[in-house]
Amino acid sequence: MTKILARIVSAGVVVTAAACGGSGDSNASPTPVPVSATTITVSASGANPRNIVVSRGTQVTFVNADGSVHEMYSDPHPEHTDCPEFDSVGRLSPGATRQTTNLVALGTCRFHDHLNPDNSALKGSVTIQP
Repeated sequence: MTKILARIVSAGVVVTAAACGGSGDSNASPTPVPVSATTITVSASGANPRNIVVSRGTQVTFVNADGSVHEMYSDPHPEHTDCPEFDSVGRLSPGATRQTTNLVALGTCRFHDHLNPDNSALKGSVTIQP
């Protein structure tokens, strides 16, 4: 009876440990969850929020809250051809606010700062839903 009880407790510990994560990689970044918003603020720490969901026909506003110039365009870099609606944002001087044109194609538009294309904090996505 004691051996059976010990096995049950041991199995419970294994199941509990597996439910708590299990990968052991505490540095892994969680997958960003898109939020419903229409404004993305760009600052020294990056774009916030980085991944948003909007309805078809929405315009997304980019606000530069940084002391540096940013140029927000759609992927891929340097062509910027995935979502031409982002071309209307372009260069954002410090304090500037600019909007995309209406986002009408359903899907996901990824964006980046053309001046800092490798900075992951300045990359993100806008998912357009019906």
